[in-house]
Amino acid sequence: MIRHVAMWKLKEQAEGRDKKENARGIKKVLEALKGRIKEIKSLEVGLNSGGDPAAWDVILVTEFEDFTGLKKYLEHPLHKEAAAYVNKVRETRASIDYEA
Repeated sequence: MIRHVAMWKLKEQAEGRDKKENARGIKKVLEALKGRIKEIKSLEVGLNSGGDPAAWDVILVTEFEDFTGLKKYLEHPLHKEAAAYVNKVRETRASIDYEA
């Protein structure tokens, strides 16, 4: 099993919305990928609810059968559409892919 984790720090304002609104938008867009991209075995989106200003704003944890499945997910048009939205509202991104 391959786990893909991505985290984002968001801009205070972007696309006419504040950080919290964009975080909820990211959650909605990413969760909509479940069942629409067959390679996704599991998908969870978390929004920071703590008060630590150093914490990341949004986290995505996905699982795939293998690296081939992860690659297909990353290349899928629906993923690219979601990523385009995220890229408009984020300041910073971090990610890791590992065998679980």
